[in-house]
Amino acid sequence: MASRPRIAPYPYPSGGWGALKQVAINLVREKVAGSKYKALFKQNQPDGFDCPGCAWPDRDHASTFEFCENGVKAVAAEATGRRAGPDFFAAHSVTELMEQSDHQLEQHGRLTDPLRYDAASDRYRPVAWDEAFALIARHIGGLDDPRRASYYTSGRTSNEAAFLFQLMVRRLGSNNFPDCSNMCHEPTSRGLPLTVGVGKGTVTLDDFEHCDTLLLFGQNPATNHPRMVGELRECSRRGATIVAINPLRERGLERFASPQHPLEMLTLGSSRIASVFFRPRPGGDLALIKGVAKRVLELDDAALAAGGERVLDTAFIAAHCTDFDAFAADLRSESWPMLVEESGVARDDIEELAAIYARGRAVIATWGMGLTQHKNAVQTIRLLSNLMMMRGNIGRRGAGLCPVRGHSNVQGDRTVGIEEKPDEAFLRRLGEVYDFTPPREHGLDVVATIEAMRRGDVKVFVGLGGNFAMATPDTPRTWEGLRACDLSVHIATKLNRSHLVHGREALILPTLGRTEIDLQDGVAQGVTVEDSMSMVHLSFGMNTPAGPNLRSEVAIVAGMAQAMLGADTVDWAGYARHYARIRDDIARVIDGFDDYNRRVAVPGGFHLPVAARERIWKTPSGKAQFLVQSIATDTPLHRARAAHGAKLLTLMTLRSHDQFNTTIYALDDRYRGVFGQRRGGFIHRDDLAMLGFAPGARVDIHGVAEDGIERVAVGFVLVEYDIPRGSLGAYYPETNVLVPLDSVADGANTPTYKSIPVLLRLAS
Repeated sequence: MASRPRIAPYPYPSGGWGALKQVAINLVREKVAGSKYKALFKQNQPDGFDCPGCAWPDRDHASTFEFCENGVKAVAAEATGRRAGPDFFAAHSVTELMEQSDHQLEQHGRLTDPLRYDAASDRYRPVAWDEAFALIARHIGGLDDPRRASYYTSGRTSNEAAFLFQLMVRRLGSNNFPDCSNMCHEPTSRGLPLTVGVGKGTVTLDDFEHCDTLLLFGQNPATNHPRMVGELRECSRRGATIVAINPLRERGLERFASPQHPLEMLTLGSSRIASVFFRPRPGGDLALIKGVAKRVLELDDAALAAGGERVLDTAFIAAHCTDFDAFAADLRSESWPMLVEESGVARDDIEELAAIYARGRAVIATWGMGLTQHKNAVQTIRLLSNLMMMRGNIGRRGAGLCPVRGHSNVQGDRTVGIEEKPDEAFLRRLGEVYDFTPPREHGLDVVATIEAMRRGDVKVFVGLGGNFAMATPDTPRTWEGLRACDLSVHIATKLNRSHLVHGREALILPTLGRTEIDLQDGVAQGVTVEDSMSMVHLSFGMNTPAGPNLRSEVAIVAGMAQAMLGADTVDWAGYARHYARIRDDIARVIDGFDDYNRRVAVPGGFHLPVAARERIWKTPSGKAQFLVQSIATDTPLHRARAAHGAKLLTLMTLRSHDQFNTTIYALDDRYRGVFGQRRGGFIHRDDLAMLGFAPGARVDIHGVAEDGIERVAVGFVLVEYDIPRGSLGAYYPETNVLVPLDSVADGANTPTYKSIPVLLRLAS
């Protein structure tokens, strides 16, 4: 039952009894059978299943309590006792369901049977699996160009299903692989290869035991990856300095009470997490990091002049890096006033942050979407890696780069081939193993797919999980594109908005969840996933499937492929019966997966090699690359500020605590003190006064874009909050309507969800 709308500051630490209370509430709310509670103790265990939520890695499994509050929400959502079967869809038209909120759609429960849209009744009707596959084959086979279909992948997809998916699509002749990476860590994947030669992090959990300093950029771990906070707690308690760098001072980085530590719970105690907070304006991280790098160089100059210990790791730079002189010259010439203005951080604070970094002997830099969803995101991540290179903080124990991925296998999907810009080595190996010539032309990412659907160039959309209609930017234009398709296909566990924003013909194909037993020919199958730190491990479901007519993702992909391509060259049905066969062939195609089945059977799995961790630099120069990063001061956001002055605010989208990606579990955001509502706008008290609004005023948020399109998100309640002046925080996906389709990160095409110029007007 939803709580009544109210604003009430939350005085307690993150985690603790509040988290345990919510665990109980969610299990009851979802009507999870008591017999399924035991599955929680198999979550993130070697003989159990990988959490379908975040991608934070597992510890050494010394505890049977390896789940967090939001992990329980994800499991409860799959294990729910509610069902959305044929009777449900017979009773509700698509038009009726479109009137419901995303939270209401989530509450209808698990899908049980394949469904086909019937335009005459405006309802989804049951369809046989073979008939569904035949419909897909007819549409895709009838295309005059295989690139007129696009294939979306969600991060929850296993390595096995993702590998088959990309094989199927490439055998059809396309590299159109929009995926959720395009909307989150794509700037990481595109930024790091040019500086350190890999698009992944360089640390493991072991490094967290040996670091003395952690720089946490643009993330809210207590909500988005709560098990990370437990790791930070241990770092803090042994004396490591933890620095939170984020526009919002999030509760989860202030204090944390660990449910895994009885004494802390019984004494109502808590542990401090971050030692110090720095608060850049949204999008100000590039200037902040450049300011820190400039100050580190100044400190080194002073040490050199005084004959003291150098601040730069000159030995590392000389042996492993190139183009440092040009990088340093650019830092020296940069203007301090400009860095302060663009970052929104006072010079004294920038110098304090630089001093903390310079004192650290083993530094880990972590980041989330607070760095990646800006126009300058690729530059920012390259500069952050360069900052770490200045003191040799890559490729040694206790130090390195740690992008924190949001979904449990989003990194693994990319590793096994979900990539619209595949490299030649991968395509060559794939072609050799399967005896065909894969397409070389780059495919479509998320934004390019939306544009192509709107133009009529893409006529079929297939979604392997996810909620494309709500995760994407510029909501009305995205919906136009989806509705212009001849066929939309969604493989899913629960009903969501994307199933209702459909093509002229549409299918919903229900699949097993990560938590459910996957029997093929009477043998339980496990799937594999890769976490944020490149560990690959097995996952076996524990719960009885939600219905007898569900199929696994692997089986669904194999069924589609069989219908479209036949079995002349690939034994799709054999793959679907024995997932170990898929893993054997992944090992033949992709480096690092040698002896895959044996190594993944070891408790905890195995670590994929990350060259930069070994100080092997797979860059064009063969060395770690310093790059000059200029700070643009003539962007659409700058021009909007010039046109509208102080009235213009920069919107950054946020997730609430009762939310995972686009899935809305409930209407509360308790750590920020918001209950029973999702249309809230977080704003500084001085901006409230300047704009003439009182706390609680209801406003419409108007986008300011140079394309002349009016974009409005209506009916938001203003919440006075400790946020930098000139900023506004509001929930995703409700504010995606304000993100122009062409407002993307340079070099990555990731929507700029965290830096959108807006104006506020009283709601009409």
